[in-house]
Amino acid sequence: MSSTRMLRALPAAHRERLLRVAREVPLAEGTRLFDEGGRADRFWVVRTGTVTLDMHVPGRRSPVIETIGFDELVGWSWLFPPYVWQLGAVATTPVRAYEFDAPSVRSLCESDPQLGAAVGQWVGKVLAHRLQAARTRLLDLYAPYGSGSPR
Repeated sequence: MSSTRMLRALPAAHRERLLRVAREVPLAEGTRLFDEGGRADRFWVVRTGTVTLDMHVPGRRSPVIETIGFDELVGWSWLFPPYVWQLGAVATTPVRAYEFDAPSVRSLCESDPQLGAAVGQWVGKVLAHRLQAARTRLLDLYAPYGSGSPR
């Protein structure tokens, strides 16, 4: 299990506080959750199904960076100004997810520093993981053979 999953990353009390402001949403297969460069005003935690993250590469089809599933966070750009999506996301199967209003969660985090620190740590771990996934995927696709191997 990855420490980027909500159940493992956040203590139960913090998860419960966040889930109180969430709403459950169904997302049909093919639903575009967001596009790179769009306003990041919400985020999701997947309950069932899968979502892929993609990245715009000029002159090429947007490559899939990562596939996200159960209990994983979809979207981190909502936490950092200027609140603009850095990747794109699409539901690749029917998805059930918790949807969160980003300004409400940011306000909740500001009013409870312990919750804010826990959410910041969680999102930071997700961000580090996604950055590595993007690097690896782009090297797999576009770099000369062997240039992406660890030092």
